[in-house]
Amino acid sequence: MTRRRLSAEDQELWDRVRANTERIERSNLEVQRFDPDVSLSAPAPRNLRKAKAVILGKPGPPSRAPTHNLAPAIHDQVRQAPLQMDQKSFGKLKRGKLRPEGKIDLHGMTLERAHPILTGFVMNAHAHGKRLILVVTGKGKQRDEGGPIPVRHGVLRHQVPQWLSIQPMKSVVLQVAQAHVSHGGGGAYYVYLRRHR
Repeated sequence: MTRRRLSAEDQELWDRVRANTERIERSNLEVQRFDPDVSLSAPAPRNLRKAKAVILGKPGPPSRAPTHNLAPAIHDQVRQAPLQMDQKSFGKLKRGKLRPEGKIDLHGMTLERAHPILTGFVMNAHAHGKRLILVVTGKGKQRDEGGPIPVRHGVLRHQVPQWLSIQPMKSVVLQVAQAHVSHGGGGAYYVYLRRHR
């Protein structure tokens, strides 16, 4: 690759830039800790103590940590889903008073294996006239290896409500709710099915 020579205009501009800059020695460089809460364009604080604390990296008053998870937690998504079933029955369901007529345990399965098994189980339960089934997913293992992309905690726990909301299961599922503690709590879902016709 050949180097292109600067035009006279570019050389003049470069000389002006060099005249207005100072050479920095490596020994004068200081590694600064990145603080996402401090904006680069923020005006300097008027209080000298606060300014000194910001410069020295001392902790200031406690602030609410920003959340970077764009998708709401799965239990929030399930809880905020519109109520499709009878209010009284739903209250019994949430208190663990209704007994599931069928149960499937997906512990230890991969997504590829669990999806067809869950689909077959839900469709079969509906064909046999069952109304309430229990889907056990487990709470999931903490598997974050510290990489740049966060790993979701409890993959099956997050995926099962998604599967239940798409066809063919969407046509037979009336309501999905987190199970009562007596039936598995955060690691299981109640799936209330439509009446078989």
